[in-house]
Amino acid sequence: MKLLKCAIYLSITGIIGFFAGRIIPRQWLNPQKGLFSSFSFEKDGKIYGKLKIRRWQNKVLDMSRILPFWMPAKNLKGNYKERLQVMIDETCVAEVIHIAISIFGGYCVCIWPGMGGITVAVINILFLNLPYILIQRYNRPRLIRLQRQLSVKKEGDI
Repeated sequence: MKLLKCAIYLSITGIIGFFAGRIIPRQWLNPQKGLFSSFSFEKDGKIYGKLKIRRWQNKVLDMSRILPFWMPAKNLKGNYKERLQVMIDETCVAEVIHIAISIFGGYCVCIWPGMGGITVAVINILFLNLPYILIQRYNRPRLIRLQRQLSVKKEGDI
C-alpha cells in the first residue's frame, strides 16, 4: 500500500512539474549562467559522451513526443534556426523540473519510512530523473555552440 502511495505521489509531482514547466517564464532561466552553464569538469558537455547519451537519449520517454501540442519539438529537423533558442530554453526548463521532482521525491521516505521509501526515492532520482538531467546537460552546450556558429556565419554574410 505504501508503494502505491509513493507511486501516486510521484505521479502527482510529475504532473505538477509538467504544468510548472509550461508556465515558468523563460527569462528567469539564463542558459549561459549559474546552474545552467557547464561546469569545468563537464568540458562543455563532452564528458557525457562517455555515458553514450547520444545512443540512448532518443529512447527515453519524451513529453514533446507524447504531447506535441503543449511542448515544442526537441529536434533539429526543418527550420531549426528559428527554434534554436526555444530548444535551449527548454533544456533549462527540463533540468529545473527534473531536479525539483527529484527533490520532492524525497518525501517518499515520509510516506514509507525505512528502506522502502529510501528505495523508491533513489529509484526516482537515478532512473526517473537523472537521465533527463544528464540529457539536458549534454545537449545545451551543443545547442549553444550551434547557435554561436550560426551567429558568426550570419555576421560574416553582412
